[in-house]
Amino acid sequence: MSTNFGAAADAVLDGVVTSTPRVPGVVAMVTDRYRNIYEGAAGKRRVDQPAEMTTDSIFAIFSTTKAVTGTAVLQLVEEGKLDLDAPAKRYAPDIGKLQVIEGFDAAGEPMLRAPKRDITTRMLMTHTAGLGYDFINHTYNRLAEEKGQPSVITASKACLMTPLLFDPGERWDYGTNLDWCGQIVEAIAGRRLGEVFNTRIFEPLGIKSMTFELTDAMRSKLAGIHARGADGSLTPMDFELPAKPEVHMGGHGLYGTVGDYMRFIRMWLNDGAGEHGRVLKAETVRMAEKNHLGDKKVTPITGVIPALCNDAEFFPGQSKSWALSFMINDQEAPTGRPAGALGWAGLANLFYWIDRQNGFGGFWATQILPFGDPTSFIGYMNFETAFYQSLRQRMAG
Repeated sequence: MSTNFGAAADAVLDGVVTSTPRVPGVVAMVTDRYRNIYEGAAGKRRVDQPAEMTTDSIFAIFSTTKAVTGTAVLQLVEEGKLDLDAPAKRYAPDIGKLQVIEGFDAAGEPMLRAPKRDITTRMLMTHTAGLGYDFINHTYNRLAEEKGQPSVITASKACLMTPLLFDPGERWDYGTNLDWCGQIVEAIAGRRLGEVFNTRIFEPLGIKSMTFELTDAMRSKLAGIHARGADGSLTPMDFELPAKPEVHMGGHGLYGTVGDYMRFIRMWLNDGAGEHGRVLKAETVRMAEKNHLGDKKVTPITGVIPALCNDAEFFPGQSKSWALSFMINDQEAPTGRPAGALGWAGLANLFYWIDRQNGFGGFWATQILPFGDPTSFIGYMNFETAFYQSLRQRMAG
C-alpha cells in the first residue's frame, strides 16, 4: 500500500502548494497502530521567506488541542477524582457564575438569567453546555464588539467568563467547553494544564515538542499563519498565541509537530497504550469513542467573522455525533472513512481522523485563516480519499 499511497499523497501535497489558489505549505502524515506509514511536507513555512516546510515544522494546532484535554479529563474519571455528571462548579466554581443570555434590551444591555440546570463536565466534553465562540456566534460577536468581551486568543480568565447561549444540555454548539475542562483538570490536579499534559500524556507517548508556551528553539521551525484574501492571495500574519498565557487554553492553545500528534493518535488506536506507558485504560477508550450526544447531532459551523471562519461542515448531508471528545461520522464518509470513526479540526485548517476499526489515523496541517479554506480542505479530503482507495486495493488484492 505504501508505494501507491505514497505517490498519490505526494501528488496531493504538491498539488495544493502549486495550484491557484494555493496553500503556503502543508505537512501530512498517516499512521497505523505501530508507526507512521506516510510522512510528507510541501511548500514553504511562510510565503515571504525561503524556509521549506519540513515534517518537523512547528504548528499552532488550535482545536486539535481539545482531544488532548479530553484525554486528561478521562484520566481523572478513571481515578475516581472526577464525576462527569456532577456539577462542574464543584471543581471549577467560576463556571457556576455563568448566566444564560436571552438577547439585548432596548439600551443594548445583555439580558441575563440563571440557567435551568448546572453545567456538568460531560456537557463540556460534548459541547452541550451552552458556550460558543465569537467567530461563529452573532451574540458573542456583539458582546465582543460592544461590551469588550475578550477573545479566546487572549488566553485570559476573562475570556472564559461568557454568558451561556442556551440552557445547559439542550443542544450541541461549538465553543469554549474544553477550555473549561482544562480549568477542571487544573483544579483537581493542583498543577497547570501544560504540566499535567507533560507528565501524564506526553511522556508516556514520547511527545517532545508540544507546549502551551512557545520557545525560541520552536519559533525557529514555526510555520507562519497566513490570511487568505478574497482574491485567493496569501498574506503572512505575525500572529502568535501568548507565549506566557494566563490560562493554558485546553480548547486551542497547543503548539507542536504533526509527528508528535501522530503519537497521540496512535495511543487512541492502541486502546490507550503509548510507546512508554499507558495513558488510558482500554475500557475507557471504548467508552469514550461511543456517541455521548444521544439523539442530538453536530450542526454546521456558521462563520460570523469572515477573517477567521467560513461556513463549514464535514460531510454535508450526513449525520454526525460526538464522543469524548471527538466528532463521530455516523455513516461511511465520502472519503472511505468508516462509520463510527473519530476526527476533528483546528482553526488554521488542520484536520485529523482516527479509524480505530481499521487501525489507521491521519493528520493534515496548514496555517491559513479563515477556517474552511477550500484549497486546504479539499486537499485534505483528497489525501484521506487516496489513503482509503489504497487500503481498499490492498484488502482486495
